[in-house]
Amino acid sequence: ANKLFSQRVIEVLNPEDDYIWIHDYHLLALPSFLRRRFNRLRIGFFLHSPFPSSELYRSLPVRDEILKSLLNCDLIGFHTFDYARHFLSCCSRMLGIEYQSKRGYIGLDYFGRTVGIKIMPVGINMTQLQTQIRLPDLEWRVAELRKQFDGKTVMLGVDDMDIFKGINLKVLAFEQMLRTHPKWQRKAVLVQIANPRGGGGKDLEEIQAEIDESCRRINAQFSRPGYVPVVIINRALSSVERMAYYTVAECVVVTAVRDGMNLTPYEYIVCRQGFPDLDGSGDDGPRRKSMLVVSEFIGCSPSLSGAIRVNPWNIDTTAEAMNESIALSENEKQLRHEKHYRYVSSHDVAYWSKSYIHDLERSCRDHFRRRCWGIGLGFGFRVVALDRNFKKLTVDSIVTDYKNSKSRVILLDYDGTLVPQTTINRTPNESVVKIMNALCDDKKNVVFIVSGRGRDSLEKWFSPCQDLGIAAEHGYFMRWTRDEQWQLNNQCSEFGWMQMAKPVMNLYTEATDGSYIETKESALVWHHQDADPGFGSSQAKEMLDHLESVLANEPVCVKSGQQIVEVKPQGVSKGFVAEKILSTLTENKRQADFVLCIGDDRSDEDMFEGIADIMRRSIVDPQTSLYACTVGQKPSKAKYYLDDTNDVLNMLEALADASEETDSQEDAEEITSIPDPE
Repeated sequence: ANKLFSQRVIEVLNPEDDYIWIHDYHLLALPSFLRRRFNRLRIGFFLHSPFPSSELYRSLPVRDEILKSLLNCDLIGFHTFDYARHFLSCCSRMLGIEYQSKRGYIGLDYFGRTVGIKIMPVGINMTQLQTQIRLPDLEWRVAELRKQFDGKTVMLGVDDMDIFKGINLKVLAFEQMLRTHPKWQRKAVLVQIANPRGGGGKDLEEIQAEIDESCRRINAQFSRPGYVPVVIINRALSSVERMAYYTVAECVVVTAVRDGMNLTPYEYIVCRQGFPDLDGSGDDGPRRKSMLVVSEFIGCSPSLSGAIRVNPWNIDTTAEAMNESIALSENEKQLRHEKHYRYVSSHDVAYWSKSYIHDLERSCRDHFRRRCWGIGLGFGFRVVALDRNFKKLTVDSIVTDYKNSKSRVILLDYDGTLVPQTTINRTPNESVVKIMNALCDDKKNVVFIVSGRGRDSLEKWFSPCQDLGIAAEHGYFMRWTRDEQWQLNNQCSEFGWMQMAKPVMNLYTEATDGSYIETKESALVWHHQDADPGFGSSQAKEMLDHLESVLANEPVCVKSGQQIVEVKPQGVSKGFVAEKILSTLTENKRQADFVLCIGDDRSDEDMFEGIADIMRRSIVDPQTSLYACTVGQKPSKAKYYLDDTNDVLNMLEALADASEETDSQEDAEEITSIPDPE
């Protein structure tokens, strides 16, 4: 069905100019079909029903496919924050994607595209409703109903005959109200309009039987001549008939146990506002006041602050709420009505659609400024969007510059760059060690491993590499060759702050199952990648605030990273390491004219940024070939990317081969330049 929709849309679509706005859960798969055809298409989606909590949603066999299809949109709309929160929680738990909030807008970063989240309850069509209120047919219907219920207080329910609408719970609550507040016997009437649903089924038959049984029992017990407490209308009413009931009702009761927006209360408020001379009652007539008892499980509940909210499963509290709604003073009813009417009349469907379209346009602003291409098959399809200047690093281009340079600096991250992040054994294999040695053997090269790991591990792993430089713990410890002593890159030798930070981190570790503390010589790192995603992320934010306040006067910085919180001395970063290496070479009259810097995570962004700044400050040769390269196709301060660690190793191997080739050529030139003794 979704594919047929996509084919029809594509027939009439102008992909350069048009916006696509998709509505409701029936078309959840449509964004993937459309995005697969047009990478830059501007797509919005609005879900008119609740989004289930992650506990329920994760049991779906196609859970990932639905989420990935939705993430092919540019803007996803929900009625309430609860529904949006459930969606965001599912993205976090099932896809590992965290949302960010910037200047009031919520967004998800998905392969370089920002998918916006819009929370905006839909309104009613005020123009249409006001036109219907003016129909002459309405006036005599209202008069007829007033005559029928003369002297009675009418409570109204308008629902589809559905297992989720809680009609029987409403009837039982009304019965409880008549029992506990006998003053409403012979006075209060519950009119329940039950719109018949197409089809049937055992569940529907059972709920219909329950409602009928409850109504018979209540009417048998409380009916008197001229008084029937519960009136059930089991037929579809015209809009004018329904509006006539709204106009005479003192209170509308909605007890759905789960529902989407449910605009019944909005329509009721507008009908109660009415228009002058509708029934000759003037401005102070009963149409100027209204009361609402609404289930907390419906979408419009948060918007109606003057309504009495109930948990419909609790019969007693719902009964008390029904009593309160009709027992309140006239002035209180009027004030609540005025508050609701101001909101409903200003937040109508036109306001909702304009607001959504404005945000959709804002979300799609950068579509044609970026390079986009599709990857993946079926519902795993997604579009990668990157800056136009961001491109894949090709071996041919870098090898040419490499051969033409005389002083080279190569800075390499370790985890995620030379070895995959997913591997359990992080020891470098023989080919990595061989490539490092081949690069270091070239006298034109200065090669450094720049890692957040401790110096002991790196020293042990790269012991076969005599001329390899190592910057451990983000550069706190540094040495240029295997035989040199470790240097400290920070004057801070006082680590009293660790005694302050450790107890705080222990507190969160004990409370967060799956988390642990990594103790380095210069830093403390709290890891939560194995904890519950939602709870781990929440605890990380709390810990960040806690540590910042505890360590406010200490010479350290507290940073959050990829599923970590790290405390380290101020001024220690990979960017500082890059600057120190290049500055030292310049001081030694070996100014670099080729710089290659590769990394995969947030800490490496400091290195990319630092190298760009070094170019501006003339620490390297103005003609320097600068290659800042990230691993993976993702937004970065680097200008180049390689797909994975295999790509990195293949490229480094090509550079090592180029070095050996250059050395062979130079040796050959030296041999030919030796004069013949003959």
